[in-house]
Amino acid sequence: MPAAQPIAAERPVAAVLAEPVVAPPRPQPAAPPARRRAARNEDYYDTKSQVFSALIDTIDLSQLSKLDTESAREEIRDIVNDIITIKNFAMSIAEQEELLDDICNDVLGYGPLEPLLARDDIADIMVNGAGQTFIEVGGKVQESEVRFRDNAQLLSICQRIVSQVGRRVDESSPICDARLPDGSRVNVIAPPLAIDGTALTIRKFKKDKLTLEQLVRFGSITPEGAVLLQIIGRVRCNIVISGGTGSGKTTLLNCLTRYIDTDERVITCEDSAELQLQQPHVVRLETRPPNIEGEGEITMRDLIKNCLRMRPERIIVGEVRGPEVFDLLQAMNTGHDGSMGTIHANTPRECLSRMESMIAMGGYTLPAKTVREIIAGSIDVIIQASRLRDGSRRITHITEVVGMEGDVVITQDLMRYEIDGEDANGRIIGRHVSTGIGRPHFWDRARYFNEDKRLAATLDAMEKK
Repeated sequence: MPAAQPIAAERPVAAVLAEPVVAPPRPQPAAPPARRRAARNEDYYDTKSQVFSALIDTIDLSQLSKLDTESAREEIRDIVNDIITIKNFAMSIAEQEELLDDICNDVLGYGPLEPLLARDDIADIMVNGAGQTFIEVGGKVQESEVRFRDNAQLLSICQRIVSQVGRRVDESSPICDARLPDGSRVNVIAPPLAIDGTALTIRKFKKDKLTLEQLVRFGSITPEGAVLLQIIGRVRCNIVISGGTGSGKTTLLNCLTRYIDTDERVITCEDSAELQLQQPHVVRLETRPPNIEGEGEITMRDLIKNCLRMRPERIIVGEVRGPEVFDLLQAMNTGHDGSMGTIHANTPRECLSRMESMIAMGGYTLPAKTVREIIAGSIDVIIQASRLRDGSRRITHITEVVGMEGDVVITQDLMRYEIDGEDANGRIIGRHVSTGIGRPHFWDRARYFNEDKRLAATLDAMEKK
């Protein structure tokens, strides 16, 4: 087998392949279709385990790593084909091709995750131990047939993912946030914290980035609402995007950043870098967890404080979770107009309360009224994103922060989503409505920035309503 010689180990291929074939499991009584499918899977994984073990004993991984991906895949395929032939496994051509792809993915990629990562219709991948994987498609969670050989393989793939961004996951550090090369967000929690095996969650990013125009087509916002969001992003309003888990906050943040001028210096601060700005002058910063001795941690607060010394024109925080909200508000209030961030909250009013609570978490002893004045003086607009019970995602509020009356922060909704009911298939029926309360407070600023008559026409229409 000449093609395999460059990566052959000291142990001859023939010696490995001459080992006896493990007898297949004894036939079991007839079972329902779902269980028969599971039994076939067991046979498949048993065969795959034998082939994989023989492959690992045959090849020299250090030599394999020197080859480019395509050459390495061809070397592996040649050896696996010989293993299958010599061990005389009874497999169809389709099963053999599936096995070849699986083993190549195990050695060179992310194993059983590869076919799921290649699909652009999947929003989330949730692995609950080696034997159970769920995916979210079209807003609905469903179980996938993908499974791992065992928990050791799953943990090995998780370690491969997080090591690419300089992080680690093991018994001493069982929780880790990381990202894939395409920006997809990864969370791993390993044993002993995860009792039934390593839990892996991947929030996938689409290859084709969503735009406001596409959100209009999906019904997430009306054309008028999309123009309003374009104005808000364009005229340097300070924006907080509020929403629950999986509501589309980061997607919406990416959409709004498209309207930042190309000559602005933008600095992003994130726990795991996933924002993908198209502007030429962008500095991306990422937090760092502590090392094994518990030292060297760089928090979100550290990043925000440091980026204030980097002459930013806009600061974008991927997600605000704690006391760093105070530093972001201070930045918004000291000349960095157009800054943006996301926060977990279910309504715009709850978003304001959450920011108060986060500031208190930082140990600040400011009076409640002072904290609210800082919030009201810093934030211009709150955009509420929601995932409805039918799995659809909607922008439910575009809310302007007006100011203070006494001890209360005053807000006004510029647009909101009203639910009318459900159709026969359980899909939510609703509509976006303009509240018609008059001109927004950033109206004059929008006029100043306006270079598109369509924006002015939209503002005039809003004012008349």
